[in-house]
Amino acid sequence: MPSQESRPTIHIPGTTSHTIAPRAERDGREGTLRYLKAGNGAPLVLLHTVRTQAEHFRHLIPLIAEQYTVYALDLPGMGYSEIVPGASYDEPAMRTGVERLLTELDLHDVTLVGESMGAVLALTTAADLPERVRRVVAVNAYDFRDGIARSSLLARVVVSGVLAPGVGPVIAGVEPKPALTKILQGGLGDKSALREDYVDELLQVGRRPGYPAVARGVYQALPSLIAARSRYPEVKAPLHLVYGEKDWSRPSDREANKKLLPAADFTQVPKAGHFIALERPDVLADLLNAAA
Repeated sequence: MPSQESRPTIHIPGTTSHTIAPRAERDGREGTLRYLKAGNGAPLVLLHTVRTQAEHFRHLIPLIAEQYTVYALDLPGMGYSEIVPGASYDEPAMRTGVERLLTELDLHDVTLVGESMGAVLALTTAADLPERVRRVVAVNAYDFRDGIARSSLLARVVVSGVLAPGVGPVIAGVEPKPALTKILQGGLGDKSALREDYVDELLQVGRRPGYPAVARGVYQALPSLIAARSRYPEVKAPLHLVYGEKDWSRPSDREANKKLLPAADFTQVPKAGHFIALERPDVLADLLNAAA
């Protein structure tokens, strides 16, 4: 739960903030999860990208809240979900957090929408819980080598430093605003879509005690997202793959997923980059509202 000194600086109109308590039988190995809720209708769960949080969907939620009851989750350790010392941030552990949201709230007929890392988690959660999932929209799935390092030379240097033995934890705790801004802009076709107040919010979260260990753990676990591609063919729900034309994925990466999921619908968003929820929320909203 956010403390008095650490509350979100961004409020999305129509949303309320909620938490899910850890399960007693987990013996302190999982933390409280925070999520935002808005709207009315069938449930739709939003899963954010690497190094972001539920507010990543600040522009999308108001566009779909008349058609869906929207749940935007802070993945384990991220945003304002509890940081548990020594926790894992590999794909199975993060997927467990998503599944807690669905099962603890007893959600059925769910549309799972994930961007980047969240797209992978949407697909693997659907594979695990077919009885609860109605549809999956996977936006710019982060399931290829190098990932954010394709953003820019700066991103490659920073990620390499965070992963380095010895100095990695120190570098993970140093996050200058210009550097974070530059790295995130590398995931946008329209760089003006990155608002300064959103960067400030991410920096505030980055100053939470223990967050540098979370950031490093997430980067260390990125190969598990690639490994999770083996689960994609298990998904029974209808699928829609969405990619920005300028996403970090290469055409060969996109084609590989199209071949792995031949029944999936496919949309490529012209001129958009990796963070479509920031720069083209209207495209996602039109796609989602048409299927409500």
